[in-house]
Amino acid sequence: MRKHFTQTALVLLGVGALLSSCSKPVRSQKTGVVYNNKNNGGYMRFRKTHPTPGPGMIPIEGGTFVMGGSADQDVTYEYNNIPKRKTIASFYMDETEISNQDWLDYLHWISINFPNDRQLYYNATPDTLVWRRPLSYNEPYVDNYMRHPAYQDYPVVGVTWEQAQDYCEYRTSAANESILRETGKLASWKETSAQGGKGTDQAFNTDIYLNGQYPGKEGKNAMRNLNPNAKAGANGKATRAVRMEDGILLPAYRLPTEAEWEYAALGLAGNTQYENVEDGKMYPWNGMGVRSPKRRTRGMMLANFKRGEGDNMGVAGYLNDKADITAPVRSYEPNDFGLYNMAGNVNEWTGDTYRQTSFDDVEDFNPFRGNQFTNKRLANPEKGIYAKDKYGRPIKDPAKSNKKLSWDEFVAQQQGANGTSVVPPASGNPANPQAGTANPAIAGKPYNYDQRGFADTVNTSLYGVTTLVNDHSKVYKGGSWNDRAMWMNPATRRFMDQDDASAEVGFRCAMTMIGAAEINPSGKPHFRVKKPKDFKPQAKGR
Repeated sequence: MRKHFTQTALVLLGVGALLSSCSKPVRSQKTGVVYNNKNNGGYMRFRKTHPTPGPGMIPIEGGTFVMGGSADQDVTYEYNNIPKRKTIASFYMDETEISNQDWLDYLHWISINFPNDRQLYYNATPDTLVWRRPLSYNEPYVDNYMRHPAYQDYPVVGVTWEQAQDYCEYRTSAANESILRETGKLASWKETSAQGGKGTDQAFNTDIYLNGQYPGKEGKNAMRNLNPNAKAGANGKATRAVRMEDGILLPAYRLPTEAEWEYAALGLAGNTQYENVEDGKMYPWNGMGVRSPKRRTRGMMLANFKRGEGDNMGVAGYLNDKADITAPVRSYEPNDFGLYNMAGNVNEWTGDTYRQTSFDDVEDFNPFRGNQFTNKRLANPEKGIYAKDKYGRPIKDPAKSNKKLSWDEFVAQQQGANGTSVVPPASGNPANPQAGTANPAIAGKPYNYDQRGFADTVNTSLYGVTTLVNDHSKVYKGGSWNDRAMWMNPATRRFMDQDDASAEVGFRCAMTMIGAAEINPSGKPHFRVKKPKDFKPQAKGR
């Protein structure tokens, strides 16, 4: 029986979420100080919430599974996905692949926020030339697939891994700006439209906003500021920007990791009772075949793929999978997590860098290869002001340390971030005699002192000559409209350079789940969680 997972806890927006609205004041469990009181410092504490998924997303309850376990053969003959048990944290994932309409929304956002930046718009446009083949008449797709309304619900293709990453960053800021404006924390869309724009020439960015650097006008429901040092505004009330502690803004959208993608595609939750997986899967559906066993749809293909040489769609009069190239993103039946097209239609980018032995190297919990640890550059360390690029985004530099630096080291590093790379002092890195100098070298070769402490050379001259595997090779999975059925197995994995694109590769986004891992706790046994004892100071006299 299919199990549907629903999100039962809703985030509570607005000032009504303040615990000060309760009849009994809420105190710190360790100091007894009352929260949400403007007379004692005004520290504001909100209810503990379990945030809802972002628009278009479905909660995926995590757990343990055998990564690579669904493979029935070594498709690539590369021994690159040997079964290993891993644990995936709960997360959110897009119900469907990103569609052409979703991408047109992105291009429109660029056109209204950066109307004079032709380069940015051009760089964000998918490569429609991926449809061209020397001996195939695909030119109509070159001209129509991306923009014609007939294809608006079809998955976007021709998108590089880098473009997918940029889309995730845009989507994070666009979704959070919409939340803030529609809840009145920022000036509403109507107000900004009446002013002839957003009231600022700076595009909204979540990180910049959270750091207090977004100049947009606050809305009628702006957050109350109980800090006694805060100054009252024109309405006589002190207000402030939303903070992450308020539980209102969404976490960042991102590409799913390879492990998350494989786990979500299998959807083994539908085959599990009391921690026992009763039946494994080769595909996102049950059974060994690729045709529907149900009476109403018996014999129909369960996904969009290439059945054999020269057979992409079936016979005229009874097109079995109803598609010649891609199909709309909500075609076919969803898997037990409620995700559409986790097999076939288009392959999908993941966040991972490809290595043949990743299955044996990565961690047991949330396995991932491709971390590039960064820090936001500060234009003014003393005031905590981020440096911004011309698009209003924080500039990020490679992380230089795997621990929190002392204040003096931090300031020195930030001052050296603009132009040269400064290595932490020798006291923290005795193995490197050149610590503290700019542009260090080992054996005459320059290297980047990254967060992991590796002395990586910057020489990539052998890429494309003796190897196609480097940090630019990214994993994609799932099979496509132009692939045989064997590639629809969630365990199969292939790679492509991060700045290449294909008519067979698209993507969907994921989002980290904040808070408790259990999606639907109702009807399940739990240990009782005790509340802390109430504390009230007593005035005892003689």
